[in-house]
Amino acid sequence: MSSTTNARGAQGTDSLKLDFMSPAESGQDLQKPSSFLDGSPSESPGLEKAKGITGFQTLVHLVKGNMGTGVLGLPLAIKNAGILMGPLSVLVIGFVACHCMRLLVKCARHFCHRLNKPFMDYGDTVMHGLESSPSLWLRNHAHWGRDTVTLFLIVTQLGFCCVYIVFLADNLKQVVEAVNSTAANCHSNETATLTPTMDSRLYMLAFLPFLVLLALIRNLRVLTIFSMLANISMLISLVIITQYIAQGIPDLHSLPLVETWETYPLFFGTAIFSFESIGVVLPLENNMKDSRHFPAILYLGMSIITSLYIIIGVLGYLKFGDDIKASITLNLPNCWLYQSVKILYIIGILCTYSLQFYVPAGIIIPFVHSRVSKRWALAMDLLIRSALVSLTCLMAILIPRLDLVLSLVGSVSGSALALIIPPLLEIITFYSEGMSPLTITKDALISILGFVGFVAGTYLALNDLLEPKHPHSTLNSTMTTHMAPL
Repeated sequence: MSSTTNARGAQGTDSLKLDFMSPAESGQDLQKPSSFLDGSPSESPGLEKAKGITGFQTLVHLVKGNMGTGVLGLPLAIKNAGILMGPLSVLVIGFVACHCMRLLVKCARHFCHRLNKPFMDYGDTVMHGLESSPSLWLRNHAHWGRDTVTLFLIVTQLGFCCVYIVFLADNLKQVVEAVNSTAANCHSNETATLTPTMDSRLYMLAFLPFLVLLALIRNLRVLTIFSMLANISMLISLVIITQYIAQGIPDLHSLPLVETWETYPLFFGTAIFSFESIGVVLPLENNMKDSRHFPAILYLGMSIITSLYIIIGVLGYLKFGDDIKASITLNLPNCWLYQSVKILYIIGILCTYSLQFYVPAGIIIPFVHSRVSKRWALAMDLLIRSALVSLTCLMAILIPRLDLVLSLVGSVSGSALALIIPPLLEIITFYSEGMSPLTITKDALISILGFVGFVAGTYLALNDLLEPKHPHSTLNSTMTTHMAPL
């Protein structure tokens, strides 16, 4: 996953992209919202803004902005919901998430026209929505809305970084343990015994120095190179994974159609994590040559994304059944072709870490700089970056289960940004102008759904972390790997 962000200085930053796109703020001027959508280091953000992007480019950015590590955890999510309930729930969540994105665009356009502004980011849209509220208390505390969005954005991006560290450790651990028994022939049915090595948390610590060095990169054009490498490596890996799980699917009639309600919140958190790209819609719409076509592109893009999620999630669960792991890469056969997939994903995630880290760093560092003298600015910059990376590593060590980290991040911040806030924003924006009771009821139900998912998903993830009901699931890697035929 790579990351694009639209920044408005110390007042808040909105994420333009949560997975495959590069950051959209100038490293030299955090005060000016800009776009760096094409990922080309030869073009400045200002030039890209002037030219605009086509509808097809917008569609590509929207689709690749969702295809990150979240999709690798969807087969396990389908298991937590059931082979029937899972795909249906992904379809519903995809539809609701798309609708909430449309609501956000609608409200932003409303305030752009009212205030004569060319662009409105997520935080500013919420703030102006509260300012137009009939409630005096909400109007007086409108800045809390922008601050809340900024806080959830920081939590989301740092949560992504935690997911990456756990993913890196689990996959590298499995590659290292299998290095002496990895075969060149992927058609063999032999069982390879892995050689146990050090704990996955030690692998996390081993990655820490490299992650700190990547986080110290402040040049946006250098980060764009990393974004391109991440895009290529992840795309190749995803194609190889899809062709593997689509072949030789066993007849597994024993798979439950609907799982118990106890595991469903874990599915919900992972699914929301996968759809957590609501921050991409406003900057993409703003940078289109003709933004009138954006709603159609949004619907088309989210339809493609939802379909891919359902296909990969269902095929992955059907392929591996109850043996499916937190990341489908951990189920791949022990031959060099599929070991190379893990290595490519490791490279892609390493490249993406610095891009995701760019978002919270772009919010926190300018805020700190405004409160210290220029003499200490550079030292504080390096200190904050190192401290934030160390914090994400510490959180990953404390929660070394990839499935729980995915669900926790999705339940906490994903539910708020993608489901809870947009419907409430529509109500406070248009209530004074007249809204039908049906629309108000619809918005309230979506927000309630998001809040229930927020509470239940967070509770179950934390409860399963503190008191695991399935001890074998605490390890994401396996001690044996079957070399299934292609």
